[in-house]
Amino acid sequence: MKADEGLGGRMPPPMAATPAAGGQQGRAEWRKVVAPYEHSERWRANWQLADTLVPYAILWVALYFSLRVSYWLTLALAAVAAGFMVWLFILFHDCGHRSFYASRKANAVLGYFLGVLVFEPCDLWWDEHNIHHASAGNLDKRGVGDIPTLTAREYLGASPWARFKYRLERNPLTLLLFGAPFVFIVINRFPSKRADMKERRSVHLTNLGIAGVAAILCCFMGWKAYLMIQLPIIVFGSAAGMWLFYVQHQFKGVYWRRTNEWRYDEVALLGSSYFHLPAVFRWITGNIGFHHVHHLSAGIPNYMLQRCHEENPLFHQVTRLTMIGSLHCIPLRVWDEQNRELISFPEMKRRLATGLITI
Repeated sequence: MKADEGLGGRMPPPMAATPAAGGQQGRAEWRKVVAPYEHSERWRANWQLADTLVPYAILWVALYFSLRVSYWLTLALAAVAAGFMVWLFILFHDCGHRSFYASRKANAVLGYFLGVLVFEPCDLWWDEHNIHHASAGNLDKRGVGDIPTLTAREYLGASPWARFKYRLERNPLTLLLFGAPFVFIVINRFPSKRADMKERRSVHLTNLGIAGVAAILCCFMGWKAYLMIQLPIIVFGSAAGMWLFYVQHQFKGVYWRRTNEWRYDEVALLGSSYFHLPAVFRWITGNIGFHHVHHLSAGIPNYMLQRCHEENPLFHQVTRLTMIGSLHCIPLRVWDEQNRELISFPEMKRRLATGLITI
């Protein structure tokens, strides 16, 4: 199984009733389902690029002039611009899966350029994201490209300091308002210990690109104006992106297994939610809410995900979340391995007291 093929999420009927099960025969069946959608269309890709870059550039101009009116207006426009930053990130994401354009080189060149705009080193992020696709839901392969998740036993057996750190990491305010911007602004500026030479080079080239763009904008608007615009865009955009990623893999009914039981196709249809968004948010997030389709085949471009979902019953019995319903994901913090369920801290204490969880 290739590392850059994708998966999904659902609350299913018996697994034997879906093409996602059944070993090689099952794989052959779901490959037939997704294959017709695994092709890029240049005109649609070009339109999406223009449809995103042009409004984003116009918003930057508006943001600059808004500073002369009110910073509250600037913050409001920054929230809109952050939406387009998320949109650019989705295009960057598709380039990493080589699904945006048919040409591998075109995906690479555009990916480098978009990486500068969204503060992500492409080769490093793409590699870690592909590891996420290849290991999502695997309890033995946590730690790369995912949200930190401990089992109940691991949490209960940890030191007080480790428990405190974990609670802090999993706190939504910490995760969204501090953790996400910190990753984009600080963590992404340095290669990880596991990065190879190509990935390290992408980090340094991205940093140079960011510095170059910042220098040009500072020449035109001054460094204070640049920071007053760029920082809120990153804070709002990274928080929105982190929330999307969080609810698509941290929900009631999510799939986690040990390696000996883990199956790529099962985690595709059990380990990612279908985040049902209103049309405008579906557009600005590049259909990433159809995450169950994307994780079954990352070779499907974002503009084909909805069609693939709607035309194939395989994807209809999934864990469906709405914007309001996604709030129920917030309390879920630890994985109850004995009962195979993501639960809250209070529920963990209750189960521990009643013997449903044993140490």
